[in-house]
Amino acid sequence: MIDPRRYWVAFTLVKGIGSVRFRGLLEYFGQADIAWNASTEALQQAGLSSKIVQNLVAVRSNISLDSVWQRIQDQGITTLTWEDKNYPRRLMEIDQPPPVLFVRGEISAEDAWSVAVVGTRRVTAYGRQIAEDVAATLARNGVTVISGLARGVDAIAHLAALKAGGRTIAIMGSGIDRIYPPENRELAERIISKGALVSDYPPGTPPDASNFPPRNRIISGLSMAVVVVEAGNKSGALITAAFAADQGREVFAVPGNITAPQSQGTNRLIYNGARPLLDPREVLEALELTMVSQQQEARVILPSDALEAQLYAAIGNEPLHVDEIRAQTELPIEQVTSTLALMELKGMVRQVGGMQYIAIREVKNEYRADEVGEDEI
Repeated sequence: MIDPRRYWVAFTLVKGIGSVRFRGLLEYFGQADIAWNASTEALQQAGLSSKIVQNLVAVRSNISLDSVWQRIQDQGITTLTWEDKNYPRRLMEIDQPPPVLFVRGEISAEDAWSVAVVGTRRVTAYGRQIAEDVAATLARNGVTVISGLARGVDAIAHLAALKAGGRTIAIMGSGIDRIYPPENRELAERIISKGALVSDYPPGTPPDASNFPPRNRIISGLSMAVVVVEAGNKSGALITAAFAADQGREVFAVPGNITAPQSQGTNRLIYNGARPLLDPREVLEALELTMVSQQQEARVILPSDALEAQLYAAIGNEPLHVDEIRAQTELPIEQVTSTLALMELKGMVRQVGGMQYIAIREVKNEYRADEVGEDEI
């Protein structure tokens, strides 16, 4: 049986077809394989320009899709699409999520609790210490550290998370088989064993400068918050912070010496409203991540079931009193309250006072009822 994901991968090889155009093709044709094999006339009727249609026809004529797919399998690369249940839910909620993620390693349920730690390549001794402290604190508390595998703050954060026994995910600005910078190859292998390398660029894509700013939306999109340790005024970390703000993520910035170039960007972020980070544990407290380990344990021991799904569906983004929840679900009150208590521990709902609850939509419910910065390369 032909894996339909190969056609999703095929479209990543076509210049000019990104998230928006690919979604349009799916809406028009219904399936990726039908779109891939469509006539030029049908592709134009679906909204593609003549130039993009030419690009698609050229790729379609010059590649063996079977060979492309086999090389991906041979390299141990996993592909996740919008249709895969393991596609990160938080990333799926951003504007224009990538249709395909290429993964080496594993994105796990634990990674629902994740924070990005980013910053300059030209890190100071001060920045190194802070990056290590922040990443290690997050990792020791069961929070996955996300960064970009770049020199400087990124590599320090990945390594500190690994040394602390935690998980870390690296988002790449190249094909997943093109480790950049090359001196981080050993680090990349370690990340694979305790996390994942992730890219939305197909294997073989070189680390061109233009690739890095777009990948930053994935760094922030996967994260609950972004911590910028050090950043100059033209740092790529500021692009990540901007994406985070647009995506509704919390942005923390480490204050620094006002005369140091590496602190100009972070100090400016604080001036413009980012939260100053004075202690690594402030991230945990602000995001209510101080009980992640207990939440993860509860999720393993007590997986979601039909009862939790019923309650979860009844609760929205606005506070709902437990009596109203009981009335909507027609369940015994003692069953409602006991299940809600477990769901709160698992991070699925939150009590906001007065026995009123809201749903935490960023957490995945397993039961299913029916411009280039100077620091970029």
